[in-house]
Formats: sequence, structure tokens, C-alpha cells
Amino acid sequence: MPCEPATPAPLGTASALPSEDRPRIYVACLAAYNNGCLHGRWIEATTPDEIMGQVRAMLAASPLPGAEEWAIHDYEGFEGASLSEYASFETVCALAEFIAEHGRLGGQVHRHFGDDLEQARAAFDDYAGEYRSIAEFAEELTRECGTEIPASLQYYIDWDAMGRDMEMNGDIITVETGIRSGPHLLDAVIVMARYQTRPREDGRGPIAGHMS
Repeated sequence: MPCEPATPAPLGTASALPSEDRPRIYVACLAAYNNGCLHGRWIEATTPDEIMGQVRAMLAASPLPGAEEWAIHDYEGFEGASLSEYASFETVCALAEFIAEHGRLGGQVHRHFGDDLEQARAAFDDYAGEYRSIAEFAEELTRECGTEIPASLQYYIDWDAMGRDMEMNGDIITVETGIRSGPHLLDAVIVMARYQTRPREDGRGPIAGHMS
């Protein structure tokens, strides 16, 4: 098969196909890549065995005879979560399942924990809900725990500072899902809290209650 010379694409810049529901990876033949040829295949992140089967087929069709090595040169549908070019297919599929379950928030939490999937998974065990700010969370937690706040004092409480203290102490982890415009948060803050929770009446997620 003739090899058409081309400028090798940098990692992460392979031509992406139209978005699909299922995360997928672009696996490149390294023998072709190192000889200035672009040869590879987009493969859905289904199971490690299925991916490996498609990789073998891609290598068999390589313009370089006897090609055996590959690398992940691009990926899409992982909602901002990162993959290394030599990630195992087990890792690829596990991350794809995590993103399928948690969506964009899963990608953000994965980045928050430095691409550590186990820590990201564990964080969702502590999911406390979606709030406009950490101040809203701090106020709601305080009130739901049964703390009586005299009406004459409620406007003097710095809920934002209380929320920041919770975050600094490691009691909560927050992930912003919106964009700040000055003092305003245009979307929401997701709170992962080391608190027991119970369902909300408004359906927005669980209400946190401090662990005894």
C-alpha cells in the first residue's frame, strides 16, 4: 500500500469525527507516524477486547508492513477528562463508563483529582448537591442541622466565609459548573461533602447533615 507523506499531527490534534454519544479514541500506527504517514482509526470505548481487535485490524492495514506499535493520538467524548497516549484500554474503558454515568461533572471531578479515577469515583459517594454558591450550602447545612438563628442576627452571619472554611478544612470539595462574571456565579457549584445526606423535597439533590 503506498504511503502518502504528511506532516505528523501533534498529540491531541487528529481530525475529529462528528461527536458521538460514546467516548472514543483515535489510535495511530506508530510505524506509519514515525515515517511521516497518518494511519489510524477512531474506536469507540466499549471493551478492552473490542478495542484491541480493532487496533490489530488497523495495524494489519498499515502502509508499513509488520507494524506492531500504537498510541492514542486523540480522543473525544470524555467531557474534558484526560487520557495519556499510552493509557491501557482497561483505563480507557473505565474512564468512558465513569463519564457515561456522570457526564460533564465527572470530567471536572476527574481533573480536580489530577486524573485519578479512583479518587474521582470516591468523591461521588460524598455528593451533597448543586448550589448557587458555597454560601448557600453553608447556610442550608446550618439550618437543616437544627441550628436556631435569631432573626436579629441572621443578616450578620458570613455564610460565604463559613463555606470557604469548610473547603479549606477539607470538609467539602467544590466543583464550579458555571462561569464567574465579577461577583456572580452564572451557573452553579457542585458540593462533595463529608456529611451524611438525605433527599431534598425540591429534587435538586440530597441535603447534607453533619456526621456524628
